[in-house]
Amino acid sequence: MHRRIFAPGALAAATLLLAIPASAASYAPGAPGIGDPYYPYYGNGGYDVSHYDLRLKYQPATDELEGTATIEARTTQDLSSFDLDFLLDVSEVRVNGAKAAFAASGQHELVVTPKTPLAAGTPVTVVVRYSGVPSTKSAYGFSTWHRTPDGAVAADEPEAAWWWFPSNDHPLDKATYDVSVAVPDGTQALSNGTLQSTSSKLGWTRYNWRENKPQATYLATLAVGKFDITTGTSEGGVPVVNAYSKDLGDNDGAARASVERTGELVDWLSGYFGTYPFSSAGGYVPNTTTGYALETQTRIYYSPRQFANGSNTSVVVHELAHQWYGDDVSLKGWKDIWINEGFARYAQWLWSEHEGEGTTQELADYVYASHPADDAFWTVKPGDPGPDDQFDAAVYDRGALAVQTLRNEVGDDAFFAILKGWPKEHAYGNASVADFRTYAEQVSGKSLSALFETWLFQPSKPAASSAGAASLARSAKAAAQPKSWKTIEATNDVHGG
Repeated sequence: MHRRIFAPGALAAATLLLAIPASAASYAPGAPGIGDPYYPYYGNGGYDVSHYDLRLKYQPATDELEGTATIEARTTQDLSSFDLDFLLDVSEVRVNGAKAAFAASGQHELVVTPKTPLAAGTPVTVVVRYSGVPSTKSAYGFSTWHRTPDGAVAADEPEAAWWWFPSNDHPLDKATYDVSVAVPDGTQALSNGTLQSTSSKLGWTRYNWRENKPQATYLATLAVGKFDITTGTSEGGVPVVNAYSKDLGDNDGAARASVERTGELVDWLSGYFGTYPFSSAGGYVPNTTTGYALETQTRIYYSPRQFANGSNTSVVVHELAHQWYGDDVSLKGWKDIWINEGFARYAQWLWSEHEGEGTTQELADYVYASHPADDAFWTVKPGDPGPDDQFDAAVYDRGALAVQTLRNEVGDDAFFAILKGWPKEHAYGNASVADFRTYAEQVSGKSLSALFETWLFQPSKPAASSAGAASLARSAKAAAQPKSWKTIEATNDVHGG
């Protein structure tokens, strides 16, 4: 305790302060960001969400969205106010039943001031009533809400929630979801997880979806449109729901020939990664002009352009691999993106080997040989690439090369034990690159600090000898292009425009 000397004029004020309970003085606003250095204002401080209940009504013709979000959370500090990440127009906020004051702040913050301050550890129910036209909203100069000829899609990374529901928008705060969406009869609404029920009334049909496993906010998706929906069950027992816009044109056949293999590919990946972690699998292909795919949990988003050159099972493998690496085990901070993308890319390499179109080692040799030492490719550090290079090709390709190097170093038995054990070790939680290294060392019994530093954090081309593979040394000047390479390379911008 520190003694403080008060000036005489301050004595009365000090006496008044002493009359206030000490606990009241500790109440403070929650931080407007969760603390991620890549995105300082993404997520929020002071509370942890356990469940989102979203009851929505959407009119495709006008892009009008009405919603009531009920958020179940618990405070992690004494709060006088807290932020939600959100862009639409709010008409009312209630906290534990009482009306709360609210105001927009910054690019995408909604500041909520409850009628009564909230003590740390308090269960909190927040109800937000809102409406708006999402396509008219932007933050930081962009929008992640995509209109289609017959509806709209919310699917993007690292942010998408702001345009359709208020949230603590960072992967660190995962929650379960109920998403209920009313749309005009003849239109469908898709979201994550399992379709619990549908009902029709007065020209509107309501779809009720549930994701019962923790899910990061950027992995929540909403798609409204006119879809052809297919359902089935994989040979391993995983329910599969796929959907295709009815106006995909020439890309329709290739999209179906790819996405309809989801069940087969889930079972195949389970052999490497362990039991599929969710209640359903599947994907949807809306009629958008975007060029990327995204691992939205259980219901993967694919752009039609992914299938412009014919069937593309490689991209399906990539996004399905994320269900374990990225969705089940999510990153702690966006700098940990290698755990998502390096392993999803490596799954494509495993598929290439399975298809007889190039082994994982041949692909590693080719990547290493294709980029000379002065190539900017080697200046990107997959273990901490920075926000501008978060989805750079090097995070995928150099990232997968690091995975192959790890395999060569620890041997196949330990490597495949790591590959399968990691999603179980951190199931439905969050982990960092440092956590992965620790786990790999535990399983393999080897010190891997030098390997990780060289292949994930060194901004220069590693020496071939450090890969633990003689073939890299042989391929330092030239390597044959594996048959699968062009297909794999085409997914380098899988999260780009």
